[in-house]
Amino acid sequence: MTRRVLLVDDDAAVREALGQTLELADLAPVLAGSYIEAKDHVTAEFAGVVVSDIRMPGKDGFALLDFIHDADPELPVILLTGEGDVPTAVRGMAAGAFDFLEKPCAPADFLAVVEKALKTRALVLENRSLKAQVEAGDAAARLLRGTSALSEKMRADARAVARTMADVLITGEPGVGTSKMAEVVHLLSAQSRGPFIKIAGAGTTPDSLAATFEDAEGGSIFVDEVAGMSQPTQFALLERLETPAAPRVFAGTYQDLAAMADRGTFNPDLYYRLEAARIHIPPLKERREDIPVLFRHYVEIACEQAALPMPEIPTEVTQRLMSKDWPGNARALMNAAMRYAMGIAEPVGDGDIGLAERMAEVERAFLIEALRNHGGQATEAARSLKLPRKTFYDKLARHGIKPEDFRI
Repeated sequence: MTRRVLLVDDDAAVREALGQTLELADLAPVLAGSYIEAKDHVTAEFAGVVVSDIRMPGKDGFALLDFIHDADPELPVILLTGEGDVPTAVRGMAAGAFDFLEKPCAPADFLAVVEKALKTRALVLENRSLKAQVEAGDAAARLLRGTSALSEKMRADARAVARTMADVLITGEPGVGTSKMAEVVHLLSAQSRGPFIKIAGAGTTPDSLAATFEDAEGGSIFVDEVAGMSQPTQFALLERLETPAAPRVFAGTYQDLAAMADRGTFNPDLYYRLEAARIHIPPLKERREDIPVLFRHYVEIACEQAALPMPEIPTEVTQRLMSKDWPGNARALMNAAMRYAMGIAEPVGDGDIGLAERMAEVERAFLIEALRNHGGQATEAARSLKLPRKTFYDKLARHGIKPEDFRI
């Protein structure tokens, strides 16, 4: 990895001299003469450190330090101060600078501080990389969110089943996320090197099933609502499962396959083959403590996709979320989160709220729209709604809306 040093100084002579010192030490200097030139190089992935003069025209080194800490608080910044300017140096350290050097400084002292900062940066980036690998490797923790004991059991079940090569029956009410559970087990298992293909039980024929098995070689297939498969397709699936090196099959259903097998409406042999490994996903009403965590996660996703600011989720909203049974489970909660992120509705069904609450939803939507149209400028937004500023701010506070979230 190239070890880079972003060197910021408005004095061209100093900039060039320090740049040559860095090059002679086999480092890669990136030279900038101002805050404006420097900030474009700063990202959370910057594989190096920053050395910046404090006193520069326009925005100074402290402004750059603040900008860098906003981008990545763990990016080391070394400040250059004037000779004997101790108060400025102390202020820099208090503001979070990694270290400071007085100009002019000996090349050896300069490189010693830079090397120390580079080692610190390398350790930070290595730890981040390891953490990312762990998170990517544990798809159960990353994709199956929730703090309840039932959620922890689901994650444990996913990890346990992933260690086997068995086909899996995944049960649960509509909307609980049988497809996501299948994907998690796939990612945790040896099949993660192959494709993960989803098909609908009701729409699959023996011929299309054969093509799917060919496409999924070395991977996994998820059959959504396997109970909807026709009898000929069920038989074809059973035959395919009994062939050597067949892709792993996850079968999702909300129906009682055992009862269907007893009635003769589902192939008994296929049922017993699939239920060798079974994972049940409880409905949200049985794990209500998961609802706030999931709702916030879905709101964050919706805001990111629509480039919207993350709204506050007041306690009373969370309480209302947990009081519902959510017959549509995660799918319904996700839809409610999307509406909440857009500011068009509270996360409850129409039958759960009265006129006052509906009017509050409309008011919140108008406030958000006004702020968005005026780039977060509260005065202009209030004027467009013909509201006194105090009244406007009172309403913002009541709805948990912050003007700064809408500033461009």
